[in-house]
Amino acid sequence: MTIKRKGIILAGGSGTRLYPVTQAVSKQLMPVYDKPMVYYPLSTLMLAGIRDILLISTPHDTPRFSELMGDGSQWGLNIEYCVQPSPDGLAQAFTLGKNFVGNSPSALVLGDNIFYGHELVSQLDNADDRQTGATVFAYHVNDPERYGVVEFDKNYKALSIEEKPLKPKSNYAVTGLYFYDNQVCDIASSIKPSVRGELEITDVNRVYLEKSELSVEILGRGFAWLDTGTHDSLLDAAGFIATLQKRQGLMVACPEEIAYRQGWIGADQVQKVATQLSKNSYGQYLSKILNELNSSTQPISLSAKKID
Repeated sequence: MTIKRKGIILAGGSGTRLYPVTQAVSKQLMPVYDKPMVYYPLSTLMLAGIRDILLISTPHDTPRFSELMGDGSQWGLNIEYCVQPSPDGLAQAFTLGKNFVGNSPSALVLGDNIFYGHELVSQLDNADDRQTGATVFAYHVNDPERYGVVEFDKNYKALSIEEKPLKPKSNYAVTGLYFYDNQVCDIASSIKPSVRGELEITDVNRVYLEKSELSVEILGRGFAWLDTGTHDSLLDAAGFIATLQKRQGLMVACPEEIAYRQGWIGADQVQKVATQLSKNSYGQYLSKILNELNSSTQPISLSAKKID
């Protein structure tokens, strides 16, 4: 029997690279064009079919996320919250979230990461289908020294992973999306803080690699991976989303649409939001989606895979 995977959104940190705009509000609550930043990683988990989600943030910001997203029932989700007293590394998500994860497989996504691509859902499905081991997602970048870097052999099997190496062995950065089996909480609890004083997610991934239990999904040229941690990258991300949506007439990272197409909520719940937001493009888009799907002969559930 397959155990349902649980999801964690890590939305902590102080966001100092975005000061002064983040001095009073969490980076992950900042807008990326027409939606809060946190909607994008949330939607990534939803596209992977994950409905039980833990959001981890600072003592100051956790109540604001709760006010924004509630318990998730409006999207057919179960959202819980956890306070991160201090930002002590990405792997800390699994020490803080140990009780939430329990004996389930899990997925961690960083709250400032945006993923977009035609085959994204297929690659998420590949990762979710692996009930043992870990899966990371790699993306070719121009500045790999800023990231965790994965080295491959000629068959694209992972050979090594290094955190922000001075001399990277490849141009493939490990993105802020990780799928793990039920070993991860114990592994995270066993690793030691790095020289930076943090529990590094790279060290967790290295344990899986040494056990020959690490898989890598490569996000190719048709994908966009955006890290919105600086003023310029935040502006670039907003411009990217705006261009896509205006050109295609399709919204990126709309939780109501994803939940409706997945069959997690009904038309009445979508219509409620559409009516509340009828004066802006978000509500108008939801009304358009309802009209199109209600007039279509295609089952809603079959359309879910088309939202990448």
